[in-house]
Amino acid sequence: MQTSERIDYIKNWIIDYCKSMPKAPEALVIGISGGIDSSVTSTICALTGKKTMVLSMPIKQIKEQHDLSLKHQKWLKNKFKNIEGHIIDLDNVFKSFKNSLNQFNNEHGLANSRARLRMTTLYQVATSNNGIVVGTGNKVEDFGVGFYTKYGDGGVDISPIADCTKSQVWDMGKKLGILEEIIKAQPTDGLWDDGRTDVGQLGMSYQELEEAMKDPNNKEHKKYLEMRKRNLHKMKPIPICKMKND
Repeated sequence: MQTSERIDYIKNWIIDYCKSMPKAPEALVIGISGGIDSSVTSTICALTGKKTMVLSMPIKQIKEQHDLSLKHQKWLKNKFKNIEGHIIDLDNVFKSFKNSLNQFNNEHGLANSRARLRMTTLYQVATSNNGIVVGTGNKVEDFGVGFYTKYGDGGVDISPIADCTKSQVWDMGKKLGILEEIIKAQPTDGLWDDGRTDVGQLGMSYQELEEAMKDPNNKEHKKYLEMRKRNLHKMKPIPICKMKND
């Protein structure tokens, strides 16, 4: 599938999904981080013609990351009439959350809590606007190595680019005319004070991960297989204790 065809296919899939709902949503609600995934997804949402609400939700955010989010929000507003942009500062919410749980202080847990606070915010906005929350995860993150927060950025109503590799997302970004700064920026989940990148956390580039996904049974892809095994619980349905003879 050509890049332009992929964009049209995703756009039409979103439209068809909305039409299929018992009560058609009046808005598409999406968090934008200044990264390529949320930038591409929000732009395709805007192309549907439906009201698209984009939220920048800084939590102790590194300035460069937040600036890219704001630049993309401005770019969307200039390009589309159906965009409604909001900046929702969650610093105080996170600070209060952290202080309330100071006896359970854990760096990794707090990083995931940022994502979960953003998820809660997206659903509050979606509910108040009869909208749905649109996810931004790609195929490598969602179904390759499970590189997302369970019930954080993984908590969404629809996931339009989850069957697209990172390379395909970058190609769509270029086709859509996404800001060059965003296309060239090092991917990051934006959950850490030190600004660590995805590659730094994963220990592999997205290109290497995509190669490993093409041949998942190859034992040479040891690092990929280890990450996948560790995060499979995110990609599987919630375990249910089935009663016997009931």
